[in-house]
Amino acid sequence: MTEFRCGIGFDVHAFAPHRKLILGGIEIEYELGLAGHSDADVLIHAVIDALLGAAGLGDIGQHFPDTDERYLDISSLALLQETNEKIKADAWLISNIDLTVIAQEPKLVDYIPKIKTSLGETLSIDSSALNIKATTTEKLGFAGRKEGIAAMAVASLYKK
Repeated sequence: MTEFRCGIGFDVHAFAPHRKLILGGIEIEYELGLAGHSDADVLIHAVIDALLGAAGLGDIGQHFPDTDERYLDISSLALLQETNEKIKADAWLISNIDLTVIAQEPKLVDYIPKIKTSLGETLSIDSSALNIKATTTEKLGFAGRKEGIAAMAVASLYKK
């Protein structure tokens, strides 16, 4: 019998000067980056929480606390790789991941194929198992005021 589970992830980071903007492991051309202990890849952080949630393994803060100097400026791709190893160790396999980036700026449509490739390679899944959307908040709220970026992810896992 096959067991299925679903997890939801959400993350927000404020824009910050003098930082690179990294989303899905890809550097995005923009005048601001995101503030955070790691590289502040809001998209990957949402994916990590969705995967950990679906596997019943807690959340990103439990596994990669921002008080731990080992994670200072670390690539979130490394954290995603470690998360993937944790869920695989518990016999979970990824069925699919659906992601939404919420940002007034920058426009991300041209970066989505590269992000899909980056995430697919890191998770060792076909990029067809990933769906990435980008939306604005129609100039409402913190994202609409261009103060930061939010991301949501839903991950489906299965165990045979």
